Order: sequence, then C-alpha cells, then structure tokens
Amino acid sequence: MAELNSTGESSRLATVTRKKLRGDSSRKRAEDETPPVAAKVYCTSFESKIGRIYVASTERGVCKICVPRESRKDFFDWLKRHFDVDEIYDNRSKNKEVVDQLNRYFNGKLAKFTLPVDLIGTPFQLRVWKELARVPYGVTSTYKHVARKVSAAKSFQAVGRATGQNPLPIIIPCHRVLGSNGALVGYSCGVKTKELLLRLEGAIII
Repeated sequence: MAELNSTGESSRLATVTRKKLRGDSSRKRAEDETPPVAAKVYCTSFESKIGRIYVASTERGVCKICVPRESRKDFFDWLKRHFDVDEIYDNRSKNKEVVDQLNRYFNGKLAKFTLPVDLIGTPFQLRVWKELARVPYGVTSTYKHVARKVSAAKSFQAVGRATGQNPLPIIIPCHRVLGSNGALVGYSCGVKTKELLLRLEGAIII
C-alpha cells in the first residue's frame, strides 16, 4: 500500500496554494455555477498504482478527487471555486479512510466504497452522479442509458458533460460509462486510465 504523503509534497499544499490563489478567488467564484461552500476542507495527496492522487474532504465526507492527468493546479483551482481559500487545510488524518479504501480498490481488494461523500454541483449534475453511483463494480453502462434513467433521454450529451465534471472519479464510477457502441470515450481522466480501471474490475468491454 502506498504511503500517505510519501514525498512530503502534501504538507506544503494548502499553505503554498493559499498564497497563490487568494488574489483572484472572487472573480473565479463569481463565474462558477455553484456558490462557495462555507466549510473547512482538508486536503492531502498520495502515490497510488496509477500515479499521484489528490484528495479533499469536508466534515460531511470526501468532496474532490483528482487522478493522474489532472494536476495539482487543477485540484486547487476546483477547491478555490467551491471553498474559501482560508478554509483549505492540509490534513492527513481527515483523509485516511478514503486513501485506505482507494488503495484497497487498486489492489483488487475492494469492490464497493463505503465512504460518506459531500457532492457539490448543480441539481442536474447531482442527479447524474447519483445515477452513476448505481452502476455496479465490473459492469458497464452507456451515456444514453444514464440519460434515460435521469429522465433526460434526449440530452445524453448533457449527461456526458455532467459525467465529465464528476468531482469524485473512481468513487462515483464514471469510468463504467461507455459510448453506445461500447467505445471508451468521454473520460476526463483519459482513455488509458479508463481502460485500466475497467480491466482491474474485470468488466467486459464489447
């Protein structure tokens, strides 16, 4: 199992980034679809089998995961849009359970996450993400099928966009959603990562 914060990078994450982001946070928040959350958020990072992963949690649950292809900057840009910069803290212990469960998943020892989550998004995004969470381990769905499930049968492209904005990849398993022909498309974390996760789960790709 990868050691939490093994490089020491995470111990500096919140302090360094807070200084960089404070200046333009008001403008970015105004452009976002959802208002900033009045809550403390705790962040860390760790090395996994697929590379460095960044994790953030509130007292309600895990709220953001960035997997490889998303950068440290992407991670903090998202936090900046949704939280007060002064309420972002580095904290290993607040994220211990999510890190442990992710590592167990990567090691093939966990098929279902049992973590509290704090989803932040628009009402439509929340509907899509909650439907994605119902796709079982080792099973795949399609964007059109998810669209029908959320009563948006003619808006599968909007479902695709909402899927791409999923703040909790892996835990909310958007990697299990394929194109109508079974193609590995539309995964914001990259097709290679999507294929790796599906192979890990033993999913049948047609």
